[in-house]
Amino acid sequence: MTIRVRPATEFDDVKSLVGPKRADANVCWCLSYRIPSKENVALRGADRGDRVRELMALGPPGVLAYDGDEVVGWAAVHPRADTSFATNRKIPHVDDLDVWSVWCIRVRPGHRGEGISHALLEGAVDFARASGAPAIEGYPVDNKGEKVDLTMAYVGTRSLFEKAGFGKAADTTSVINGFPRVLMRLDLS
Repeated sequence: MTIRVRPATEFDDVKSLVGPKRADANVCWCLSYRIPSKENVALRGADRGDRVRELMALGPPGVLAYDGDEVVGWAAVHPRADTSFATNRKIPHVDDLDVWSVWCIRVRPGHRGEGISHALLEGAVDFARASGAPAIEGYPVDNKGEKVDLTMAYVGTRSLFEKAGFGKAADTTSVINGFPRVLMRLDLS
C-alpha cells in the first residue's frame, strides 16, 4: 500500500470522509472548530455541506490521504486565527505567532492500524509549511497508552504527535473522553 497525502481540493473526496451518508443528516463535517459556535449549531442538513464548499473556495480546509484512488483519511489543518482555537479559553496561546492548528484526524474504517494517521499528520505539517506557517499545533489527548473511545480519537494522541516531531508546549484545561488534552507544537521555520 502506498499512501499519498495532498491538500483537500475535491469536495466529493472531503464529503466521503466527513460528510453524512444521508444529505439531510446533521454530522460534523469538521466544522465545529472551523466556524463560530452559533453558526455551527444553526447549520442543518445540506447547509453544512454547502458551508464546507464555501470554505473550500477559499482554499483547502485540510489534507486527504489516498490509497490509489480511494480516499482513506482526512486531517483538518488551517491557520489558528481562522478557527475557534483563536478564542478558546481552555487551549492557551504559547505566543503571538500566526500558527496553524491541526484538530481532526480521521481514518476510514477498514484502514485503521495501517499508519495512515501518521501519514496524515505528516501531510498536514507539509501543507502548513508550504503555506508559510511558522509553526503548527495540535491538541491531542495525553492518554498514556490507554484506549481512547473511537468517537473521541479524532484529536489524536500525544504519542502520535511526538512521533511526528512535535513537543509538548503547554498543558490545557480541556478534557476529552476523560483524558487531558495537551498543546503539542512543531516549529516550521
